[in-house]
Amino acid sequence: MYKGIAVSEGIVISKVFKLEHPKVEVIKQENVDGPSELVRYQQAIVKACADIEMIKSKAVGKLSEEELAIFDAHLMVANDPDFIAQVEAMVSERAVNVEYALDEVAKSFISIFESMDDEYMRERAADIKDVSYRLLCHLLGVAATDLTLINHECVIVAHDLTPSDTAQLDRQFTKGFATEIGGRTSHSAIMARSMEIPAVVGCGTLLADCKTDDVIVLDAIAGEIIFNPTAEEIAEYQRKAEVFASEKESLKVLKDQVSRTKDGRQVELVGNIGNPQDAIGVLDNGGEGVGLYRTEFLYMDASALPTEEEQFIAYKTVLESMAGKPVVVRTLDIGGDKELPYLPFPKEMNPFLGYRAIRLCLDRTDIFRTQLRALIRAASFGRLCIMFPMIATLDEFRDAKALYNQEKANLSAAGYEIADNIEVGMMVEIPAAAVLADQFALEADFFSIGTNDLIQYSMAADRMSEKVAYLYQPYNPAILRLIKMTIDGAHHEGKWCGMCGEMAGEPWALPLLLGLGLDEFSMSASAILKARKIIGELDFTAAQALAEKALKCGNSAEVIALVEKESGIKF
Repeated sequence: MYKGIAVSEGIVISKVFKLEHPKVEVIKQENVDGPSELVRYQQAIVKACADIEMIKSKAVGKLSEEELAIFDAHLMVANDPDFIAQVEAMVSERAVNVEYALDEVAKSFISIFESMDDEYMRERAADIKDVSYRLLCHLLGVAATDLTLINHECVIVAHDLTPSDTAQLDRQFTKGFATEIGGRTSHSAIMARSMEIPAVVGCGTLLADCKTDDVIVLDAIAGEIIFNPTAEEIAEYQRKAEVFASEKESLKVLKDQVSRTKDGRQVELVGNIGNPQDAIGVLDNGGEGVGLYRTEFLYMDASALPTEEEQFIAYKTVLESMAGKPVVVRTLDIGGDKELPYLPFPKEMNPFLGYRAIRLCLDRTDIFRTQLRALIRAASFGRLCIMFPMIATLDEFRDAKALYNQEKANLSAAGYEIADNIEVGMMVEIPAAAVLADQFALEADFFSIGTNDLIQYSMAADRMSEKVAYLYQPYNPAILRLIKMTIDGAHHEGKWCGMCGEMAGEPWALPLLLGLGLDEFSMSASAILKARKIIGELDFTAAQALAEKALKCGNSAEVIALVEKESGIKF
């Protein structure tokens, strides 16, 4: 049995389709004719871009606008002036063949992205691998694998699936996939969830132990894979698949229900989105609003700073589609290791603790004011909540809110209709903000706890570093106390407190967060109905007692054991 990361739920028993892309062998050649090599490179770029455009056109209707935008990003990589310039310089200055130069430059770019702290940016190395492989195929005359030719039910087993691979999958035949590498934010994982294809990634060495047409069990709930299972194992997983399908169907009756505990405590279950199209998924899964709209994707998927009008249309679209349900928009959270190619950032020793998010916005007020104006204008079309990320001090929050108030006054003077129900709050992801929550609550309309950063800042441990991964402890009593401090600070001033970090959507965290008094839980859309079911089976009074005991524990293990014992939810 292989263990991996379940990134898109489901249980499948099928045949293996072993995906092994043709190998491209790059041999260094010297003293070549530089101009001829550069002509070959330009021809390869034209062909690769034509491939990408064709794949994108075939994917229309299967993928959302966000997934389709991946191919726009690939076109940008293929035509990136810096990338092209480095390849051409190596060919011209060192008189080497273009395949070698392309491979060397690609490796350099990939290494830079893979070394970044931010998981999303690390995963973007896959884009460069995908595009550079396609360019090399054209240069070397190698035909890439065409997954559109699959015409029988199967589970794809691969080292990795590129965005191009995943976009070619036909759900009629592709019942799931398993990869040796990958994470929750890889393109293949994002697309699998969008297409509702069961998937397990990060499984280790799979390819060596299987061949096409082997029988495979893919358990994309437990993250388990079995090749050539016994009759008993097949029967066992068939039962599990039937139970999963039944439970999934039964959850649909909860779509239009409120999120309420057995003893009447009502909370809000809302969704995290990255673009306007994602709001549809939140509604389809019974979401009671949007708890986190990550606006940085508007900037990252563009070749220049998005205009006020472009942003206004995006925000207006989300607010209208949510039809009066709350929409919490996070202002630009970029900088440090999440860079924009068209916006220069300083090089820093520790970018995660550096010039980013609200720090960037308070420095580049021109960028910040444009976003604030677009948000204020869009607020008339729904129920808008604006939150500032990475707030560390009261002065930062006051300065950000002052800019908001100035733009609100400017728009009013210009004759725009200004909504009177806009809420302005902040993310609590820095320990200093959690400790001072009672003071922030005097001035903020709400809090949203970003647990991913709160945990790593509190434990002084990069959550992406394997050597200190053991310190990424959501259930450490110190973290729970910071969460409790934040919630209590909000409630003391009659304000509400939500959570938009990964922890909010974890089933085993729900009893603790409920007991700590959390008002709003923001998660991926697909997790909402399951969370509503769990909330409905919990007793708020009992959850409060559980949380009180957890706060007195000495370590994460004690908290986990306590939750398992008293709630019955297994980790």
